[in-house]
Amino acid sequence: MPKREAPTTGGNKKRKIGIIRKSLNATDEEIAPNQINFSGDQKSKIARIKYYQKYKLEKNVRKLARREKRKKEREEHGDAAVPVQVPRTTDNMREADDTFVVSSDEEIEADEADDEYQEYYKDDVEPNIMITTQKDPCPRTRRFVEELVALLPNSESFERRGYTIRQITQYCVNRGYTDIMIVGDSGGGSKRKPYSMIMTHLPQGPTHWYRISSVVMHDELDEPAQRSEHHPRLLLKGFTTRLGKRISRQFQALFPREQDDKGRAVTTFHNHRDFIFVRSHRYLFQGEEVRLQEMGPRFTLRLRSLQAGLFDPTHGEYEWFRKKKEMDKSRTRFHL
Repeated sequence: MPKREAPTTGGNKKRKIGIIRKSLNATDEEIAPNQINFSGDQKSKIARIKYYQKYKLEKNVRKLARREKRKKEREEHGDAAVPVQVPRTTDNMREADDTFVVSSDEEIEADEADDEYQEYYKDDVEPNIMITTQKDPCPRTRRFVEELVALLPNSESFERRGYTIRQITQYCVNRGYTDIMIVGDSGGGSKRKPYSMIMTHLPQGPTHWYRISSVVMHDELDEPAQRSEHHPRLLLKGFTTRLGKRISRQFQALFPREQDDKGRAVTTFHNHRDFIFVRSHRYLFQGEEVRLQEMGPRFTLRLRSLQAGLFDPTHGEYEWFRKKKEMDKSRTRFHL
């Protein structure tokens, strides 16, 4: 009985070349029909899997062949002959929003001239921030509050004890604080961690409620930079809507307007797809190059609600509230 020979790589190579030739001459409908009656044509699950694998292979080979063809045309006729295709991403496919803010909008400027932060921008009020926690916070939440005190100039922590939020707010208003931040946690046992943050501008509001995630402390960073007591330079990126501009004004009101470049410190609030990434760095000069070294803390915020006035979960008036089932249907719709 003759022995069976093992398949060689040459046979696979010829098979791929045949697929390329077939793919270049075939149409999209011939390779990948839009509608397939699996119940009648492909009753077996194994047959459907094989059909799909064949479809994916031929589709990828055709894509590779078209790419090589465009590359060859650019080499022969130049880049202008074949324009470079722009990849489709979630950012450039973002849905149009009527609340997009242009660089110079008289209506926006009029609203900002008469909002709750006008004293900070007109009268040059120095921020004074009180940071506290929920009742009985976990050790990691206490550490996170210490990190926030190090991040925000002119801030101090306050032990919550048995006081209500209304009592703490009135205490801060009577003593001239400009903002109050309340950090809450979630989970049970050793899994408890910072989860939420209520941020209220005093004495009139508004009140922001954020979800906290991806918290990394200063000592958890790889080679963290030494912290500086100088006022950092503030960078706000990605806030393009009216709601985003209102949120960015709240963050800007947490830092003194006079920035001290001697400390070479930069604090960034970067909005990307409605997630606000908070980072703190120091920049170092090494000859002609500039290198960034992270100071911490590192965390991410996501806005859950914006309430007019002081914190009042029962009778408060909400300017914006995130409804997950209604607002998260489209992956290309963002609000900040």
